[in-house]
Amino acid sequence: MKIHVKSVELPNGETLGYRERDGGDEVVVLIHGNMNSSCHWDVVLEQMGARYKLYAVDLRGFGISTYHTPIESLSDFTADVKQWVDLLGLTRFTLIGWSTGGGVAMEYTAAYPDEVTRLVLLASVSTRGYPFYEDGSNGLPDVTRRITTIEGIRSLARNTLIESANIRRDRRFMKQLYEAVIYDRNQPEEARYETYIDDILTQRNLMDVYHALNTFNVSVFDHEASPGSGAVKRIKAPVLVLRGMQDLVITEVMTRETLADLGDIAEFVPLTGCGHSPLVDDLPQLLHAIESFLGRDSSEAAPSGSTASADHTD
Repeated sequence: MKIHVKSVELPNGETLGYRERDGGDEVVVLIHGNMNSSCHWDVVLEQMGARYKLYAVDLRGFGISTYHTPIESLSDFTADVKQWVDLLGLTRFTLIGWSTGGGVAMEYTAAYPDEVTRLVLLASVSTRGYPFYEDGSNGLPDVTRRITTIEGIRSLARNTLIESANIRRDRRFMKQLYEAVIYDRNQPEEARYETYIDDILTQRNLMDVYHALNTFNVSVFDHEASPGSGAVKRIKAPVLVLRGMQDLVITEVMTRETLADLGDIAEFVPLTGCGHSPLVDDLPQLLHAIESFLGRDSSEAAPSGSTASADHTD
C-alpha cells in the first residue's frame, strides 16, 4: 500500500503537511506527539491492516507544516486539525492521539462528537495536563511549585537545554535524550532512526508546546496553571487508553487521572514491555490492541465496568 506525503493550505494561512496511506473504507486519523511529526507514525502506516485508510497529520510547527502564528494552547492545534479534516472531506473517523497528540485528540472529540467514532489515546498526556515544576534547591523539580506562565516555562533550565540543542541541530544530544526516556528499551533500526532525528530537529515551537501541555485541562478539576474546562464530559465515543508499562514520560498517576475523568466510556489496556514508544518497543502488540478495539461493534467497544486499573505491572 502506498504512502503519499502531501500538504494543504488552511483558511487560517497555515500549511499542514500530512501522510496519506491507501486502504479501505475505515478512516483513521493519527496525531503525533511533541518532538516528532507524522514521520514517526511510519511503521503504523506500513503495517496497520489494509481495511484502514490512514491519515497522519503534521501539527503546526512540526515536520513540513508551517508555523506562522505561535500557538497559545492545544486548542490551536485542534482548530488546525478541524480545518484540515474539512478540506480533506473527512466526516466520520477514528482518532488516535499519541502523547501530546492525545490532548489534541481529546479536545477534538469533545468539540466534534459527531465526527469521531472511536478515540484511542496512546501514552497520552493526562486530561489534567502535563505539569512543569520549578526546580528545587536540589536541582530536581519541586512538585509543590507548578509553573503557571510561559515565562516560567522558558526560564526552566532543562527546557532551555533541549531548545538550544534543537536550534544548533545537535543530533548527538537528541539521540542521548531519546535513549534516556523514549528509546530506553529498544531503538529503531539505524536508517529509520536517522530519519527520526532529522524530523525531531524540524520542530519550531518547543516552548509553546511545553506551555500548552502545562496549561492543558479538559477535566472538571482546576489546577494551578489552568481551570478545568470540563470538555471531557462532552466526549461520547468509546475510548481506548494505552500505556506502555515502562513509560518514563507518562506516569501511572497521569493515566489514572485520564481514566477517572473519562469514566465508563474508557477502557485501559497495558502494553507490556513497552515504554513511551510502543511503535518501536512492540508494534505487533500495539496494532493488536488498536485493531481489536476498532473491530468491535460500537455498543461493546467500551462496556460499562471495563475500565482497568493503570496500576498493572508486569
